[in-house]
Amino acid sequence: MIPKNEDENSLLSSIVYSIEELKAVDINILDLRGIENTLCDYFLICNGTSNTHVSAIANSIQRHVSKQIKRNPKSVEGLENATWVLIDYIDIIVHVFQPEEREFYNLDSFWADAKKVETKV
Repeated sequence: MIPKNEDENSLLSSIVYSIEELKAVDINILDLRGIENTLCDYFLICNGTSNTHVSAIANSIQRHVSKQIKRNPKSVEGLENATWVLIDYIDIIVHVFQPEEREFYNLDSFWADAKKVETKV
């Protein structure tokens, strides 16, 4: 499903580009718009392979989005430990995990009724 507006599409594309550029793995985009009482329109979930990789992915997203579409996140959580970094762009929330953390919290299954979006936006 296509994002509801051009700004959201640009943001999603910019985030996906940043994630793919740094070789994140197991990328999953969940469209939450059809689910009642959600915090945002999209969850973008991916894995890094180490603390350093998770941090690099999160920093790349912020740099690229800021440079390309002039948006900064509302908040960023988890950079200190870099096992799970959450980047909140209000309509799109990005989760960058290490594999063990992603398996433990299992957000993909928690939002199992969300529509999956192809990573090539």
